Parts: sequence; C-alpha cells; structure tokens
Amino acid sequence: MVVYKLLNDEQEKEEYDKIDYQLIAIHTTLEDYRLAYQINKCLPIVLSKSHSNISISHKNTEIQFVRFVFEDETALVNWNLIKNKNEFSSENLTVNTGLFANSKSQISTKTYFIPEFKKVDFFLKIGINVSPLEFENTLLQLKKIDNISTVYTVDPETIKSKINLIF
Repeated sequence: MVVYKLLNDEQEKEEYDKIDYQLIAIHTTLEDYRLAYQINKCLPIVLSKSHSNISISHKNTEIQFVRFVFEDETALVNWNLIKNKNEFSSENLTVNTGLFANSKSQISTKTYFIPEFKKVDFFLKIGINVSPLEFENTLLQLKKIDNISTVYTVDPETIKSKINLIF
C-alpha cells in the first residue's frame, strides 16, 4: 500500500534548507582518480569511483559530474569527492553560402558543479556525523598532499546552487 504525505510550503522549505554535510574546497592540478588515491593514502577512507554520476541540467543539456564515494558504515558518514569543472562539446551546424557552406563546428563549453566557486577544482562533501576534531584533522591531512595548493571549508549556507549538493 502506498502512503502519500502532503507537506505545506514551510515544512518543505525546512526540509530543503536542512544541511547535513560539511564541504571542503580543494584546488589542485591532479586528475580526479589521482586525487582520490592521494586522499585514500592520507585519510582512513577508501574513495572509489561511483557508478552513478551526478547529473545537472545546463542550457537544455544534461551534464555529468564524476564523483568518488566512500560510505563509512560504522560511523554512518558518507564521503563524496566531486569534480567541480566539466567541459563538454556540442556540434553547431552553420548554414552559410560560399566557402564554408553547411559547415559543422565544435563548441566547447565549461560548466561548474557549483558555479559560485569557479576556481575550485574539487569539493569534498562529508556527512555531518564527523566530529569537529576529525574534520580539522581531515583539513590538516589534505593540506599535506603535495599537489594540492589550497584547502578550505565552504559554508553551505552561502551557496546559491546548493540544490546541486542534494544527491
């Protein structure tokens, strides 16, 4: 038997605005799989590539963002490493007369998982069940990785596109 529950607008807004994660911004030149490997070496987690990417709709196109996941079942904490930048190309048919008549051109477009932070390469989303001491230790360990230039926390309340972080 299916049960339907109706919520008023205030209850839906509270549920939507409820933030149950912490967010770390990472600036690096490493590829996603290399960064996941380095994080696995310095932290007691095992990030692995997820079979389900994160889909975001951008200008009538579905964009896929790769993520690496670790689910700590003992501490009930989910770890997600998400690439912030994605480049996709689309064909554009140009109908002209003359030398370049009916030519096709490739248009390459960069999209961002969280557009407010275009300079960030990756985000590490950590469940709220991590203690403040563990969270600070995580930041310190990430700063020790050679090819990471900057690591800092991001307040999810300040993000306009926080709907992208709900998955």
